[in-house]
Amino acid sequence: MVSIKKDFVDNMFSVAGKVALVTGATGALGKVLAKTYGYAGAKVMMTGRNEGKLKELEDEFKAEGIECAYSVADPADESQVESLVKATVEKYGEINILAVCHGYNKPQNILEQSVADWQYIMDADCKSVYVVCKYVAQQMVDQLNGAENIASGQGGKILVVTSQRSKRGMAGYTGYCTSKGGADMMIASMACDLSAKYGINVNAICPTVFRSELTEWMFDPESAVYQNFMKREPIGRLAEPEDFAGYALFLSSNASNYITGAACDCSGGYLVC
Repeated sequence: MVSIKKDFVDNMFSVAGKVALVTGATGALGKVLAKTYGYAGAKVMMTGRNEGKLKELEDEFKAEGIECAYSVADPADESQVESLVKATVEKYGEINILAVCHGYNKPQNILEQSVADWQYIMDADCKSVYVVCKYVAQQMVDQLNGAENIASGQGGKILVVTSQRSKRGMAGYTGYCTSKGGADMMIASMACDLSAKYGINVNAICPTVFRSELTEWMFDPESAVYQNFMKREPIGRLAEPEDFAGYALFLSSNASNYITGAACDCSGGYLVC
């Protein structure tokens, strides 16, 4: 028996009226995802460590009619994350979507990298994911109103940006590959904790290199780095931040209610070559 409803199809990608919290909002991808949610009708709380950049984003977004606010926080600092969640709820009443877009890397050979530098990468890319997801997930659980609302996707959506480097090693990336691989496994485990019991879907997207201030140099078609990438990029180019907007919206909407614990390949085919 066909049970699909027209109303579901018409609205399955909608996040209108939802509250989306975006970490790393001042970064290239964080900004794109925050604006994507805003254009789609969500109320957006942006966070990062640079208040000046956050204020610029707020002004830019509001000029385009996006309902938004910002709260300064270091995602690896438990007390600051707790305050961030509180500020979001005070502003918008709840949190329905979490998009974790922050990250850090300092490539070095293991023989040259200090333990302190390695630990900083782990804290920035793995511990911080745990802290943010823990506090937001608790808020999502607290705002459930009875067992009737504990259905797949109805408790909330958590989306974490990891990397295709979570699947493959790379010289100089003993910190980054480890942190992103750990984040993927953490997401799988969080899904086991949160999805069936609380209706919270938890997924990751694993992009390849995308354009940002830090990666712009890789986009020179004449460079050896770019040419090496093209040997393993079936899609024929490196990524732009907006290439991930649709995937993020999908994983934040009812269209993805049966997807949880997934580390979704967004590498332009890099991982299949």
